[in-house]
Amino acid sequence: MDHYNPEIIKTEVFATLPEKFRYGGSHPGKRSTFSARQPGNVDCYLEGPSFDREGNLYFTDVPYGRIFRMEPNGTIDLAAEYDGEPNGLKIHKDGRIFIADFRNGIMVMDPKSGRVELFNDIKPAENLKGPNDLVFAANGDLYFTDQGKTGLQDPTGHVYRYSECRGLETLIGTLPGPNGITLDNEEKIVLVGNRSNTVWSIPLNEMKPPSRAAVYCFLPGRGTPDGQAMDEAGNLLVAQWGMGMVRVFNNKGLPIYDIHSCTGPKLNNLAYGATGDRKQLYIIDGSGAVLFAEMPVAGQPMYAHL
Repeated sequence: MDHYNPEIIKTEVFATLPEKFRYGGSHPGKRSTFSARQPGNVDCYLEGPSFDREGNLYFTDVPYGRIFRMEPNGTIDLAAEYDGEPNGLKIHKDGRIFIADFRNGIMVMDPKSGRVELFNDIKPAENLKGPNDLVFAANGDLYFTDQGKTGLQDPTGHVYRYSECRGLETLIGTLPGPNGITLDNEEKIVLVGNRSNTVWSIPLNEMKPPSRAAVYCFLPGRGTPDGQAMDEAGNLLVAQWGMGMVRVFNNKGLPIYDIHSCTGPKLNNLAYGATGDRKQLYIIDGSGAVLFAEMPVAGQPMYAHL
């Protein structure tokens, strides 16, 4: 029964978003569509961390259409700003930065110029509900969640796969608010968190849309599952927004670790460091902090680093 008494791992603050990048204080009057939907004044809402090969961490600011870059020493600078609501972010092997934009669809950023453009290979972008997060497979296929405003009241959220040879495919279209997404280490299963406070597993053993989707694990409490990551041992990490923690499940779907926030409840996404032994986990607190935890197992290498 030890699996049901997860070990607690503590975090510390690695970096915080500088005041000059926070709206509402030193930047009064700036208000996006996203921030207008939120209670109170939202000066930032960070999301979507992903490391490049040089160890720089890129992450998004949803309400203000910004992409930030954090250097290995913790220095944060603005890398791009555009008219959108960028959420999940992952880096291609060729260096391009792919962004799941709630308002615009799948976007691509050139890290050298900072230019952000629509990824026109995915058609028809106008039919998407509102992309949330994304992940690359080892062969370069792109998987992403399309959440929109779906939930238990409207379980029509989608998971898509895009490949150069097959184009855009719907894997499932019956999820209540699909959010974080990752692949198991053998890339035979897509794992998707959603507003039923569960992570679903979607088999990938056929070319056609898969069947026999199932629940992989349950998350206790009111907070919903958000961003996800895998480690080399096949353990699944799930940021549980609103609970101030990251849950870690083994490959049987049983909890083994809880990673507790040292800041607040809005932990929403995470990424393992891309250099060294890759046991350093970086967690985004949407309110404006990057947290750090030392983990017992190395993170699964991402597509950008293969």
